[in-house]
Amino acid sequence: MADTQLSELLNLASAALAAALNLDGREARLEAQVLLGHALGQDRAYLIAHGADPLSVDQTDAFHVLLSRRLSGEPVAYILGKREFLSLDLRVTPAVLIPRPETELLVEQALARLPQDAPSRVLDLGTGSGAVALAIVRHRPRAEVVAVDQSAAALEVARENAAQLGLSNLHFLQGDWYGPLDRRRFDLIVSNPPYIAAGDPHLSEGDLRFEPAAALASGADGLDAICIIVASAHDHLLPGGWLLFEHGYDQADACRELLRQAGFQHVGSEQDLARIPRISYGQA
Repeated sequence: MADTQLSELLNLASAALAAALNLDGREARLEAQVLLGHALGQDRAYLIAHGADPLSVDQTDAFHVLLSRRLSGEPVAYILGKREFLSLDLRVTPAVLIPRPETELLVEQALARLPQDAPSRVLDLGTGSGAVALAIVRHRPRAEVVAVDQSAAALEVARENAAQLGLSNLHFLQGDWYGPLDRRRFDLIVSNPPYIAAGDPHLSEGDLRFEPAAALASGADGLDAICIIVASAHDHLLPGGWLLFEHGYDQADACRELLRQAGFQHVGSEQDLARIPRISYGQA
């Protein structure tokens, strides 16, 4: 085992990942590289340049611990304890939803509605790891962001991420949606709420098996949380303020109708890179 070459170990791990997780060759290779790089404390460039190097028993064993966790289906982000989101290196734990690329669209749409050089007030509902709130603060340093989550464990992760990134103009509140806000009002409300139907079989597949159920599922049609967010948004928006939220691939029509029924103007949806309506919005 001590004489196992780095490249040989990568090849074996890639094949095992592809077979166990139904990944294509490229995805399996990338995951194997990420896990081995983490075990060795090296980046992908090092792995490519040192493919012929032998690995010690300790190095190989450390990698196999990580590999076995991934082969069982545990998400890479939880194994590594981190995930990149809009160039922010965020800590993640099983207490929070893993930030996903499609949620970057939510941040982009929020930034398009916030001034670059003037103060603004933003509310992030269901902040989880703090990904959305932190990305907004990073790009709009004059914004004051209040981030709410019902989970104390999630808020601990979000606070650690804010401290690690040196971002201070955030306030974290524990509570159920608008519950801890009193009468505070905002220029913009943003949310990536749970929106999967409670009986959806995908909840028992892939990474979703390991993520917090409360951050994923929301009622029989997946719209319970969105209904709450939309119904009370006017009580916490300043005149002309915006509400934006992420939703499921097939929920855009229902979300726009909820917004219209609640009296929002300029209602619309925005497509993600896969051309799926992923974000809906309205103006108070």
